[in-house]
Amino acid sequence: MRELRSSAFWRAVLAEFLGSLLYALLGLGASLRWAPGPPSVVGAALAFGLAQTTLVQALGHVSGGHVNPAITLAFLMASQLSLPRALGYLLAQVLGMLAGAGVLYGVTPGPVRGTLGLSALHPGVGPGQGTVVELLLTAQFVLCVFASFDDRHDGRPAMAAVPVGFSLALGHLFGVR
Repeated sequence: MRELRSSAFWRAVLAEFLGSLLYALLGLGASLRWAPGPPSVVGAALAFGLAQTTLVQALGHVSGGHVNPAITLAFLMASQLSLPRALGYLLAQVLGMLAGAGVLYGVTPGPVRGTLGLSALHPGVGPGQGTVVELLLTAQFVLCVFASFDDRHDGRPAMAAVPVGFSLALGHLFGVR
């Protein structure tokens, strides 16, 4: 429990809160229908991917830049993160995402706001199929994060944020429709 008394722990938790807030605000904001016509899947995918890239690069040295509960859970399961830190991150991420959605709700005009980026399954896709797609896309994202931050990787660790963002954008391009 000594970890809970360290300022580094609380800085990391705060970084996850701010990162999640910005991720929700930017990603969902780009997903809204600001102009008539169908929403841009490419625009939303790029917005989420670029937000992830930016936040991993900006916050990675403080908290690892997880921003996503799936990443935090994967690091916990791989024994790369302590249980108190994982719980702190998860709470900060959920609260940060809610705060980001709340800010977006407050600054967006009603007609543009719509469902605030809430998506639903395509009419031809059942709940089981949707769950399998989500699991597969989350797995490819988590694998990319682990590969990008692996110490044995011969690439440049400073550039790890780029493949992570591209991986997230790819998942959105495949899964949004």
